[in-house]
Amino acid sequence: QVQLVQSGGGLVPAGGSLRLSCAASGSIFSSMSLGWYRQAPGKQRELVAGISRLSNTKYADTVSGRFTISRDNTKNTVYLQMNSLKPEDTAVYYCNAAVYGIYYWGQGTQVTISS
Repeated sequence: QVQLVQSGGGLVPAGGSLRLSCAASGSIFSSMSLGWYRQAPGKQRELVAGISRLSNTKYADTVSGRFTISRDNTKNTVYLQMNSLKPEDTAVYYCNAAVYGIYYWGQGTQVTISS
């Protein structure tokens, strides 16, 4: 069993920056694939960024060049650095960890970008 605890959400003006963190319990963090998802009102949950256990990364086209996903295996933590934020980035953001085909989810955190 894995538990994920998120922090770092908030209200930010357009053009600003924010960093989200997600800390995982357990002893197999280095074997996990990790990701950040978001869900805006009336929209389906979508993948924002992902990082493999070997630190290969991928991004949604809408955030490429603005967001950076990273992991620190010594702290069992995955981060999402968000720069040049836009109002359309407003959503609830969820971290995700996957191992052996099983997905675990963080509690979600609200990110609101004002115009």
